[in-house]
Amino acid sequence: MPVPKPRDPQATREVLTTWLGAPERLPEAEVIQLETPEFSGFSSETLMIDVAHKDGLAKLAVRVAPQHYQVFPDVRFAEQYRLMRTLHDRTDIPVPPIRWYEADQDYLGAPFFVMDRIEGRVPTDMPPYHTDGWVTGIEPAERAAMWWSALEILARLHRLDTAALDVGFVDQPEWGTPGLAQRLAYYEHYMNWAYRGPRPTAERALDLLKRTRPAEPYPPVLLWGDARIGNVIYAEGGLPVAVLDFETAALGQPEEDLAWFLFLDRHHSEGVYVPRLDGFPGPAETIARYEELLGRPMRHMGYYEILSGFKFTVIMSRIAQAMIDWDWLDADSDFPYNNNCSRLLDKILEGQT
Repeated sequence: MPVPKPRDPQATREVLTTWLGAPERLPEAEVIQLETPEFSGFSSETLMIDVAHKDGLAKLAVRVAPQHYQVFPDVRFAEQYRLMRTLHDRTDIPVPPIRWYEADQDYLGAPFFVMDRIEGRVPTDMPPYHTDGWVTGIEPAERAAMWWSALEILARLHRLDTAALDVGFVDQPEWGTPGLAQRLAYYEHYMNWAYRGPRPTAERALDLLKRTRPAEPYPPVLLWGDARIGNVIYAEGGLPVAVLDFETAALGQPEEDLAWFLFLDRHHSEGVYVPRLDGFPGPAETIARYEELLGRPMRHMGYYEILSGFKFTVIMSRIAQAMIDWDWLDADSDFPYNNNCSRLLDKILEGQT
């Protein structure tokens, strides 16, 4: 499978100028600046555009559905748009204003939606923010503010009335009841679909997760699915101005989101063999604060940490399969099952024996 080619900037600019210039959108629109990723088609793609129009200048982001290669077995793109629109219009969750959705793939090769572009800074995954980038250069107090403010937004999300908001469309009942039954069934399917080779760590984790699955006595809540500071846009001082990426939103227990929040940070430090930066609160302190925010104990956090590691290991195997398909890795490379995430999960699993 060839690597997807970069978009043609001029052709993309012309298409978006025509589409945005419709009377119901931005009359007399002209895309005067366009930033595209190096290549398109791997997970969702984001185009950054400046648009001059009849009433001024709009700074927008265009989110395009995957075209050539899927990270996840199912593309829940319309559901992500619908959820973000609901959160922006009906809650205090700081989601960027969502403007329009286009289902016709003839324009950009896949459906897309357009939202306002929010200015600010996002902690980087590449390189992990504990190792390099702007987060390493700020004061510990600002890092603490970033952490706590993101946690408070997560708690506000978990306190939402899912029935009143009518967000049941994020559920995937074909995989089971909301929560762990559904998540384990879905990710087992995902594991088998993602990569065709061996997966010893993922299979070991899945076996443990199935055998030790705890009860879920509380009603399911809306889950972000990818709750982490790397999906938050910050102003200086640690103030969050927007939250992003709801493509894996689901219904379940808040412990699942909180464990993911903690595991991704652990992966970006211990998982890449560097210490955590000063200022970021530790797991025990974070869990205690979250119990205060939700008004109930956080149960079985060790279990949910393994679930987080399992999910991320499956995702990494899929990304590695793409690298094999694009000839970035040899076909017999062990990277799909021997990488920073799988090694961290192995370490966590060893602590269970």
